[in-house]
Formats: sequence, C-alpha cells, structure tokens
Amino acid sequence: MNIDNLNWKILKCLQENARMSNAEIGRRVGISSPAVSERIKKMEDAEIIQGYTTFVSPFEAGYQLKALITLRAFMGMLKPFLVKVKTYDEVVNCYRITGNENIVMEVVLKNQKHLEAFIDQLITYGETKTQIVLSHVIKYSEIKPVK
Repeated sequence: MNIDNLNWKILKCLQENARMSNAEIGRRVGISSPAVSERIKKMEDAEIIQGYTTFVSPFEAGYQLKALITLRAFMGMLKPFLVKVKTYDEVVNCYRITGNENIVMEVVLKNQKHLEAFIDQLITYGETKTQIVLSHVIKYSEIKPVK
C-alpha cells in the first residue's frame, strides 16, 4: 500500500494521540470523518497500523529502575533464550541485534535486588552487560516519511 501525504498526516495525528476522533483528524487534515475512517481501516488491513498502545509510567507503577541489558548467548543457548525471554514480565522490549552481543533488552525492575535476581536468571543463557537508564531523551518518537 502506498502511504501518500494525506495518510502520513493521519498517522501523525494518531501518533500524537491514538484516541483522537476521526472528526478531529478530518478537521486537521482537511477531509471528512468517513474518509479518515476508510483510510485508517485500509492502513490497519495493510498492517501499516499494527495496534494502539497505552504508555504506562514504570516509576508510577512501582518500578524504580529501568535498564538496558545485552546478552551474549552461550553456544546453543540463543534459541532457548528466544523462547524464554517472552515469559519475563520485566522485559518491555527485546531486540535481536548484530555485533558481539545477540540480544538487547529494555527492562523495568522494582529495585537493585530485583535487578540482581533477574540477572541471575539471565546468566544461565549467556554473558550479560547492564546499563541503568537515567532519563529519556526522546519519548515515544513518531515514524515520519523518509525524504
């Protein structure tokens, strides 16, 4: 599916506020509410729009630490880890990457003791490196058209 300029404008509105009404989006982009609805449906069907999300503040939900943890899997342990990682509640994002490490995870944890226990689970699969996140520089960045 081709994402034309109008669809990019609709996506920008939805990325700003996924709960924005079709009528409001239509006012902002200059088309009718039914036309917005039709375009959104087509983008959902084409899997350009893959869902709508609520962002939760880990700190307000009781998690005092956010960390990035890389894993360099031991020989033969990558595939078992790829199955296991999906069961960890602490992991909010996980990427398989190139380079010396195989995996990078974004995790939220209650405290240092929780971090230690979580790392203890990971070290059965490989060597870890942990970096504590101090703050967000860019939050919830939007996808933009490539020029």
